[in-house]
Amino acid sequence: MNGYVTMIIFVVAYLVLAPFVGGLLAGIDRKITARMQGRVGPPILQPFYDVGKLFEKEPITVNKVQDFYVLCFFIFILATGAFFFAGLNLLLVIFTLTIASVFLIVGAFSSNSPYAQVGAERELLQMMAYEPMVLLTAIGFYIFSGSFDVSAIVNLSGMPFFYLIGIFVGFVFILTIKFRKSPFDLSMSHHAHQELVKGLVTEYSGKTLGLIEIAHWYENIFLLGFVFLFFCNGTWWGYLIGVVVCLAAYFLEVLIDNSFARMKWQVAINSAWIVALCLGIGNLFILKFLLMV
Repeated sequence: MNGYVTMIIFVVAYLVLAPFVGGLLAGIDRKITARMQGRVGPPILQPFYDVGKLFEKEPITVNKVQDFYVLCFFIFILATGAFFFAGLNLLLVIFTLTIASVFLIVGAFSSNSPYAQVGAERELLQMMAYEPMVLLTAIGFYIFSGSFDVSAIVNLSGMPFFYLIGIFVGFVFILTIKFRKSPFDLSMSHHAHQELVKGLVTEYSGKTLGLIEIAHWYENIFLLGFVFLFFCNGTWWGYLIGVVVCLAAYFLEVLIDNSFARMKWQVAINSAWIVALCLGIGNLFILKFLLMV
């Protein structure tokens, strides 16, 4: 009974707190980016102001089916994080996240906008780039813990990071794609340097675009939860290290975003697959060997 109560508490905490934490991280991102570029930058709460303005605007959509796809995208993003923080199966979590991305892509294709369609095509290419590393991360946790369940991994006495260093580095690498940071912000970007206007969300506005922004805040917190999982060892100091590393990883992504120009989609796929092959699969072989000895 206590396990179910704890699960419900974590899920409710994620659903309530994640958009606020995600919005604050987005505001801090903008502030740090501005300072790196020699600007003052907007206030940290600016993302909340922007989303508030979006919800006040008159809804204008190319077709009604777009709103349905965005709503499905939003619901599946919520479900992804809820499954993760409820301690459920990692494969189920990854599958739900993929379904959410597919809904957003189909919504972009339905607009018949050339900018949105090119952005959707690039989003598909990015999925091909990062999915292998995400799956290898789940397999690594399974080999280490003997279970795909997040709850089993969190309660282990050993820290997965020491056995999954290569997979950790590979996962942080593909976070650049998932956080939509340069050099791999190919399908859309939250900054003004996107040559596709806003990529696959070009034809969205008002409440619909506001839902997409909030969904990305939820998604970012969930992805940082993946990073946190590498440092869980059943102790408070392990959790503390996990939180610190999550913040450090996010700052690293902001630094990379402001240090590299956008690269071609071929570079994104080739580099992500090379990282998955060398760091991901290599780490799995080493881990399997260590467990056999």
